[in-house]
Amino acid sequence: MGWIGETIDSIKSLQIRQVLTQAVSLGMIVTSALIIWKALMCITGSESPVVVVLSGSMEPGFKRGDILFLHMSKDPIRAGEIVVFNVDGREIPIVHRVIKVHERQDTGEVDVLTKGDNNYGDDRLLYAHGQLWLQRHHIMGRAVGFLPYVGWVTIIMTEKPIIKYILIGALGLLVITSKD
Repeated sequence: MGWIGETIDSIKSLQIRQVLTQAVSLGMIVTSALIIWKALMCITGSESPVVVVLSGSMEPGFKRGDILFLHMSKDPIRAGEIVVFNVDGREIPIVHRVIKVHERQDTGEVDVLTKGDNNYGDDRLLYAHGQLWLQRHHIMGRAVGFLPYVGWVTIIMTEKPIIKYILIGALGLLVITSKD
């Protein structure tokens, strides 16, 4: 019975080692993803270097589900540029085109007015109550590139959370049952 007991203990310790190895590997993957995200933030100068277009307000240029790559430089923002901005009191950033630029004479700071290409009017109704212009701190970045339709994965998982949970469960099951 001593030999059988040792064999069972050996198998149990192997499984524990295997689980620990998989946990460390998962931790390294998550850590690597965070490091890459932080590096992109530093390189692009944007707090969110990649965003998904969530509405049709910028059609035909950008469609719902497109992924935009952002960059934020010190250059002044010009009319015609596509920017992503946050509005006070709203969580979700907005992707729209700058239609007017207003330079303050006293400080030299630039304020901008935006509009979706597919919208009838400007965005003043989207801004915080009483706000007529966006300041530089509202702007997360300028669109410098895009990938069409790739963001649909994010949209589907946000709108139908059950799919997200099924996917996470399947990946967890895959990690648990893998033998490598």
